[in-house]
Amino acid sequence: MKHSRIRIAAVAAALLAGTLASLSAHAADWKPTRPINLIVPWAAGGSTDQVTRATAAELEPVLGQKIVVVNQPGASGSLGTKSALEAPKDGYTWTAGAAQDLGAYETLGLLKTRITDWNLFLNVANVSVISVNADAPYKTVQELLAAMKAKPGAISVATAGVTSAGHNAMEAVARATGVTYKHVTYDGGNPAVVATVAGETVVTTQLAVEQADMIRGKRLRPLAVVGNKPLQLEGYGTIPPLSDAVPGFSAPINYFGIFIPKGVPPEVIATLEKAWQTTISKSEALKKYAQSRGALFAPLYGAEAQKAVFPAVQANAWLMYESKKATISPDTVGIPKP
Repeated sequence: MKHSRIRIAAVAAALLAGTLASLSAHAADWKPTRPINLIVPWAAGGSTDQVTRATAAELEPVLGQKIVVVNQPGASGSLGTKSALEAPKDGYTWTAGAAQDLGAYETLGLLKTRITDWNLFLNVANVSVISVNADAPYKTVQELLAAMKAKPGAISVATAGVTSAGHNAMEAVARATGVTYKHVTYDGGNPAVVATVAGETVVTTQLAVEQADMIRGKRLRPLAVVGNKPLQLEGYGTIPPLSDAVPGFSAPINYFGIFIPKGVPPEVIATLEKAWQTTISKSEALKKYAQSRGALFAPLYGAEAQKAVFPAVQANAWLMYESKKATISPDTVGIPKP
């Protein structure tokens, strides 16, 4: 009788394993029957818009459907993100951006959502660069910082708004050096860069991918990478790290990607995970994009992606809170102090 029970249990276990394998195989077979709406919550031409469109082009042949990229800027990226969060959980509405922004919305009181509420599909990591208008008198970052200290709050810095990569970078610089500045906000990274090129502002601290063409064209003068490693920009050369001028300065990696709210059918996520394994991780187009724009190719998803983004989420949320840009303490919304 005992052996009979063991045999029955073994058969049941085998059947269960077979069923799970079958379900897993089926889960990766999602074939969308209509176009997918991919919301970019920032203006056209910026860092999120650039890499999202490049990634969508790689995914369309895999999914057999058009991915419609829609720009919906506003409220530091939270407006478009909210649209994706509140859309039907059928897998047909995604959003995109920087994970560190997504993870700070609740702390800022902009949107009640946490990084763990989302499935993350990362494509690149970006770095911010301190650049000035080509006609500005500052030749080094030391000269710029000295001027900011001499004229507190007078030198204008263009960013894509509170929580944007550019604003976070400038806040980190201000915190490390004690300088103050005049913050001028725009609807995206590209408009912020263009404003600095046009002379509306003196400085921009937006991402290298947004500044690359203007740096190569000598319309912007890059002074330093907001980090502790130099950046090799194709067609320009080496941009030194801020840590050369501010010893000990460092900044966590700023990952970007496509985000899908949890609660969608599991086959949607399984299909995207398979696409990241087989297509995105081997994409020559995305590798070339990263190399030419001064970004890091970083195709991650799942638990690995959540782990990778958390240091930047943590640093960003606490930076916003301690600089009084956020009113909700991060440790009350699942983000302990680093």
